[in-house]
Amino acid sequence: MNPMTNIEMLGLAAAAVGGGAINAVAGGGTLLTFPTLLFFGTPAVVANATSTLALVIGTAGSTFGYRQHLKSICPWLRYFLPVSVLGGLIGSVLLTHTSNRTFARCVPFLILFATVLFLLQGLFRKFAGARMEHGKTTSGKFLWGAILFQFAVAIYGGYFGAGIGILMLATLGFIGLHNIHEMNVLKTTLGSLINLVAAIWFMLAGLIDWPRMAVMSLGALAGYYLGSHFSQRIPQNRVRQIITLIGLVLTAVTFYQQFAK
Repeated sequence: MNPMTNIEMLGLAAAAVGGGAINAVAGGGTLLTFPTLLFFGTPAVVANATSTLALVIGTAGSTFGYRQHLKSICPWLRYFLPVSVLGGLIGSVLLTHTSNRTFARCVPFLILFATVLFLLQGLFRKFAGARMEHGKTTSGKFLWGAILFQFAVAIYGGYFGAGIGILMLATLGFIGLHNIHEMNVLKTTLGSLINLVAAIWFMLAGLIDWPRMAVMSLGALAGYYLGSHFSQRIPQNRVRQIITLIGLVLTAVTFYQQFAK
């Protein structure tokens, strides 16, 4: 790879700050970091791997920002952690053996689907309100369906990863979680595990551009922390509106990228 110019370093760092902040709030930061690497001439597969590793390192900033909610999500980890790790490994292996062009064309539809699900969470909570008010737990059918969906999301996350945060937020809302900040920290934790497994595989496969990864990881660390810290000062309804807006914007951008050329 060619050495970085000062403009490229600033561009990569800025994209990583923005990507980290978006991931901390809703997910989709890859759609800033990945295209920025492509813009500066990084090959597509290397750009995907480098972006993944940079964002997973930056997750530490988001986890610290959400630290007061970590205890409350521990019971859910035993359901979602194993399938997240396994799915992330499968997806990363697929990336190193296949082209991501066909799968990338599915990204707009996946993000749009997840955003619609997120918008419909309120209707589901009204339907399930009586059951939750009486302290009943999520039914096995919804829970196992969410686990299977998380497995599919993890495979996708290991392969490309854009928008997995929105997909996970939609799922968590449908199984009965209602605190947006707790949902965010669970989403961030699971997403970091998926990306960590993928990043380890990409490192073993020699796909990381280390100088560019170092610049972006510093930016992502700052972005994750700022996003997770300041999002908690905003009312939950406002955070949900921001997440919905991000989902719609990402849908429009990815549709344009894939079909308007």
